[in-house]
Amino acid sequence: MEFQEYALPSGIKCILKKIKSPVVYSSLTVNVGTRDEEINEHGIAHLIEHMMFKGTKKRKIFHINSLLDNVGGELNAFTTKEETVVHATTLKRDFSKAIDLISDVFFNSIYPEKEFSKELGVIIDEINAYKDSPSELIFDDFEDIIFAGSSLGRNILGTKKQLKKISRNDIINFRNKNYSTDKMIFAVVGDITFNRFKQLCDKFLGSIEANHNTTIRATIPEYTRIDKVIDKRTYQTHCLIGGRSVSYDNKARIPLALLVNMLGGSSANSRLSSLLREKHGLTYNVEANLTTYQETGLVSIYFSADKNNTERCRELIDKELQTLMTTELTKTQLHMAQRQLIGQMTIASESIENYMLSSARSYMLYGNVLNNEELTKKVFGITASDIMDVANLVFNKNNLSTLTYK
Repeated sequence: MEFQEYALPSGIKCILKKIKSPVVYSSLTVNVGTRDEEINEHGIAHLIEHMMFKGTKKRKIFHINSLLDNVGGELNAFTTKEETVVHATTLKRDFSKAIDLISDVFFNSIYPEKEFSKELGVIIDEINAYKDSPSELIFDDFEDIIFAGSSLGRNILGTKKQLKKISRNDIINFRNKNYSTDKMIFAVVGDITFNRFKQLCDKFLGSIEANHNTTIRATIPEYTRIDKVIDKRTYQTHCLIGGRSVSYDNKARIPLALLVNMLGGSSANSRLSSLLREKHGLTYNVEANLTTYQETGLVSIYFSADKNNTERCRELIDKELQTLMTTELTKTQLHMAQRQLIGQMTIASESIENYMLSSARSYMLYGNVLNNEELTKKVFGITASDIMDVANLVFNKNNLSTLTYK
């Protein structure tokens, strides 16, 4: 059975997939993230995510933290460039507690002034932890290069200086301006009947007032490739190679996802892992990644290596990209890559929490959730020519920037 849909008067869309399980997974997702911040609001979306848990109109911090914890459940949240998510995991018998608490922290948080300094300290500690991890920090710095001059390029956490300027009124104003109810998806996967689902949605979300704002995201500036080296005095060299790619609704997205997975996905037999690590012993870490946004995207290749091996790694990566741009995959190579991606996606969907979260995002972006049969059909419909076309689109030298920590 696929997802069943239920729309609330406010515009919040509720979706349910009924499965046999003693555990219920639920989330509320809003299509608002850090790219919706003005320059003087940098970090506010992530700060809101933290402050949601610091008290509501009817619950203190202790009660928020205890309601699900006391029955073995979990409540959590995260912020990305384009979305904010509050999600819960509970036993079936405690699902009403989950939807009650998600609704409460999302819509009734009071953002108490007395908690600001403490939570700012937590976030600043998070920022400092990133600065101590060059293999993570380099991705933020790289996005700032690829999307320079836009909020999409700024890191999610914000800066210490700007965060200290944010007030409670700023949070309220940001929410009122951006948190439109018609941008929200409440998603549930679990052994809940549709009638029970609708009853609880009506009870805990049905009274939410509609807020249909018309905020339009700023246009992303034109892109100019750049090569940048930063002296971090790290033991290893850390390097990112990449550029802009396609948006989440571009027809080239799935062929590009297949190409990136084949090139540097999680499997040990990816082309770059086989080449740099297994064949030449030059690196322990090499990967390729694809991120899609509303009207653009980012494709990247990351590796870390001994300083003496950096240039050789670059040469081998360049050669591999040239091969993909000029030589079509054989039928056997393409079929193996397709089977691998389908297998990975199917296995990943067995994590019900991840499946619930990805389904909520899919429904928010596309208005539907593809099942495994539909995904399989799309992946096996990709041709060798499609792969070569997207390789030339994103890996041409005019599109590729580099950032190196040395």
